[in-house]
Amino acid sequence: MSDSRETTIERQLNEGLSELGWHPDDRQRRQLLTTVSLLHKWNRAYNLTAIRSSADMVTRHLLDSAAIVDTMYGPRILDVGSGAGFPGLVIAILRPDVAVTLLDSNGKKVRFQRQVMLELGLTNVTPVQARVESFQSEPFEQIVSRAFASLGDFVTLSDHLLAPRGKWMAMKGPSAESECDGLPSGVQVEEVRQLDIPGEQGQRVLMTLSRHGDYGA
Repeated sequence: MSDSRETTIERQLNEGLSELGWHPDDRQRRQLLTTVSLLHKWNRAYNLTAIRSSADMVTRHLLDSAAIVDTMYGPRILDVGSGAGFPGLVIAILRPDVAVTLLDSNGKKVRFQRQVMLELGLTNVTPVQARVESFQSEPFEQIVSRAFASLGDFVTLSDHLLAPRGKWMAMKGPSAESECDGLPSGVQVEEVRQLDIPGEQGQRVLMTLSRHGDYGA
């Protein structure tokens, strides 16, 4: 990016984060800007995302991800179907006190995640290339997804990875509640929260789900 373009992108990021209530330090701000720069560079060769412009990447990857960070408590978080690393990378940058595992089956996307982790010096990120149903790990207090699958599939495929009192956090479009019919009978929707993404016209929601009764016992 040219200096003038980078200044525009930095302003867009700063204003968007401020609107969301985030005021990162200089290191975190540089890490976020470097993430966009790397994504823009890698995307030309590896087609990691359909979003092409840096400005749209700020809105639809960084700010979209940042909009849910205040709901993340960890201490261990799994980002299922992380793709190029969102929302997990943004969570890890803004919440250095939590450990984030990025899970995706696409090798080139996981290689990008590892490159970002190395260049940013992130010590609280673990990229993993695997399918969620075959991935084995100690349980996570929160499992997050962003347009990974239907709610029913998301919950069913990742159930073995959720801690006993853990939460599923699903980022969805406005019609997501219509997917609730596909949920297992032992899973309940705790909250549907409207997400207001700076610069984004489309509606987004964050759905919080948990087990109840004997489900998963």
